[in-house]
Amino acid sequence: MENIETIKKEAQYCLNCKSKPCQKGCPLGNDIPGFISKIREEKYEEAFDILQETTVLPAICGEICPHTKQCQGHCIRGIKGEPVQIGKLEAFVGEYANKNNLKIKRLEDDKKQKVAIIGSGPAGLTAGTYLAQRGYKVTIYERERKPGGILSYGIPEFRLKRETIQETVEKITDLGIEIKTNTEIGKDINLSDIKKENDVIFFSIGSNVSSKMKIQGEDLENVFGGNELLQKSNHPDYTGKNVAVIGGGNVAMDVARTVKRLGAKSVTVIYRRAEEQMPAEDKEVEYAKKEGIQFLFKTKPVRILGDKRVEKIECIKTELVQSEEGKRPYPVDIEGSNYEIEMDYVIMAIGSRIR
Repeated sequence: MENIETIKKEAQYCLNCKSKPCQKGCPLGNDIPGFISKIREEKYEEAFDILQETTVLPAICGEICPHTKQCQGHCIRGIKGEPVQIGKLEAFVGEYANKNNLKIKRLEDDKKQKVAIIGSGPAGLTAGTYLAQRGYKVTIYERERKPGGILSYGIPEFRLKRETIQETVEKITDLGIEIKTNTEIGKDINLSDIKKENDVIFFSIGSNVSSKMKIQGEDLENVFGGNELLQKSNHPDYTGKNVAVIGGGNVAMDVARTVKRLGAKSVTVIYRRAEEQMPAEDKEVEYAKKEGIQFLFKTKPVRILGDKRVEKIECIKTELVQSEEGKRPYPVDIEGSNYEIEMDYVIMAIGSRIR
């Protein structure tokens, strides 16, 4: 947990703007000035009460949300200086609630209706909580051995502590929610049986299959999907090897940093746009650089070369062109700029889809 004096100082830094631009930048609409004002008054339980009106995962969101592109990116303080560190303040309140066993409040009496939720990731946990608060009997089905979905099986522990996930889930199940792990629909239980036992079914299965670039060589040995590697932790031996990670989001940063920790000789992130267009959080990119991750910007893979397994990756340089609609600049290949890089592994982290 962050030092309490640091938290108080950061809370005092907030201007408590009436227009609440930070709240407008939050996808959940968290009352950010409201909960920060309670921190300033050292009323941490009231700060948690304000946050739980719109989120049930403050300890987690405070750590992993893209704050610089959302709430902090809209902070008035950030115009001429550093924005309020909203993520740190939210994480503090969430951790305080976990450590002091603050309860998620029930809002309505018990109802007869039952709801089944398929998947225990952030969406399933959030939906289950809000339904249970309103008196519905909720059962969550999870095929893995632990609940959390992408939180447990997609985000490395160096970025999100497993203890934080466990404490958050325990707070949610205290509402009377039952989570059935190691239960895969269609294998361990039939969907028809779930329908018979419940009035409503909510599907929150996520999109955990890595997308492909559809280029030559993607079927060679030693080409992997980033989502699958993070989910299963079934990594090959990277010791002394050169690894390319394709993509520019947080998944790419997570994969690159994980692979580096597992002994890779070099890890190179290849991204087709400029650094400022990367969807990854700025802090995650900086962490990766400090850990020795290399970056090739405005570079696009066009072929993966090798006999049976990866030997090289052919890339082409790109330039960014502004679209007529004024949207995000798109990359255009620079003719004749192709070159090859020796690689032992290629990991795709360019997006995901539903299985």
